Amino acid sequence: MIGTEGEQLGVMPIAEALAKAEEAEVDLVKIAPQANPPVCRLVDYGKFRYEQLRKQKEARRKQRTVEIKEIRMSPNIDTNDLNTKITAARKFLEKGNRVKVTIRFRGREMAHMNASVHILTDFAKELEELAVIDRAPKQEGRTLTMILAEKSGK
Repeated sequence: MIGTEGEQLGVMPIAEALAKAEEAEVDLVKIAPQANPPVCRLVDYGKFRYEQLRKQKEARRKQRTVEIKEIRMSPNIDTNDLNTKITAARKFLEKGNRVKVTIRFRGREMAHMNASVHILTDFAKELEELAVIDRAPKQEGRTLTMILAEKSGK
């Protein structure tokens, strides 16, 4: 049992704990019911609930959602266009988002899918100081995709 000021009161029977709570004009709240023996605390229940809700709101506020941003390219992309796409990916990664890089193949381009893997590896090489390959280049139907994530050591 924990007292109103946070001091340890030791293990005691429920009746004695309830008597101490009534004497201090506060509530007896189970803090850790699954512990053996259960941990209880002498505290004003309304204040206790308010503190819990405040902590949950604070945790939610600090939580960050990670989006997956997609960058689409064609297999015959030019160098300057590729550099523009790399700049866009760099901005996404700096904001903390993951980047899905996709090359879409159409018609006769399908015959040269394996020859286009180098575009994705060059893309990753350009961003290696900022990102790490989360999912290696993989063929999915008519597309070749790769996912980049921000380096965790930043």
